[in-house]
Amino acid sequence: MLKFIVDTQQPPMLATYLRWKGFDAIHTTHFPDGHLLQDIEIAKITLEESRIIVTKDADFPDSFFLKGAPPRVIHIQLGNIRNRELTAFLEARWTISQDLLMQDSGMVVLNQAQIISY
Repeated sequence: MLKFIVDTQQPPMLATYLRWKGFDAIHTTHFPDGHLLQDIEIAKITLEESRIIVTKDADFPDSFFLKGAPPRVIHIQLGNIRNRELTAFLEARWTISQDLLMQDSGMVVLNQAQIISY
């Protein structure tokens, strides 16, 4: 089963959406330091719990390219949008994204124009 940790700058609702889809998903606010959780701490949790980071921040994708996976990453390349628009965006792309992750993609990049797998 795929497990996720949703990064600080993504809404907590995104973890709820992933749980609704049947996945084990937590948001960084689940932890005592919440929004103050540093990237290195998020990466450590990801490795210890075999989670995939869901982020819109470029730090994790940059680290992926420099160091490789793990941690695995879903990089959502959208500006600030409403929660409803975010879930609709993901819903339209989720089957392909899930298939790529199940095939052990290290990073899946989602934007309006394309889905990229590394």
